[in-house]
Amino acid sequence: MKKVAIIMGSDSDWPVVQGACKQLDEFQIPYEAHILSAHRTPIAAADFAKSARANGFGVLICAAGMAAHLAGAFAGNSTLPVIGIPMKGGAMDGLDALLATVQMPSGIPVATVAINGAKNAAVLAAQILAVSDDALAAKLDQAREQMASQIAEKEAKLQAELMG
Repeated sequence: MKKVAIIMGSDSDWPVVQGACKQLDEFQIPYEAHILSAHRTPIAAADFAKSARANGFGVLICAAGMAAHLAGAFAGNSTLPVIGIPMKGGAMDGLDALLATVQMPSGIPVATVAINGAKNAAVLAAQILAVSDDALAAKLDQAREQMASQIAEKEAKLQAELMG
């Protein structure tokens, strides 16, 4: 199975990014997490992105706040799918990061999840990898079934409370 790279622009992103790691663990998807900056370590970030495919990665997840150029820098240096996690914070409370992540130029896409949407980034990475991995696709189906069961249980509890 291909690995997922999770790249943070700063260690302050780690508390949110751990949600992606936990989700990848649940799907038994191997991953690596690194701190690289589009601005402070641009050569190291570019080198990582350029060699990611050769190093066994299938998807790149990039979490960054404020100017949030990390996902775009990775997308510009790799043809692997890149998923951006805009991070909450800064003067615009994450809206600047969301816009910087989603508004990429034609030909250099970045799939973008919600502000602080680390879990969805991991699920999307799993869905991308599951295109060529039937066992992973089955795990995703099972996770969806579990979510539906949880909602059904909550609905039954609500209706019992309303009736009682």
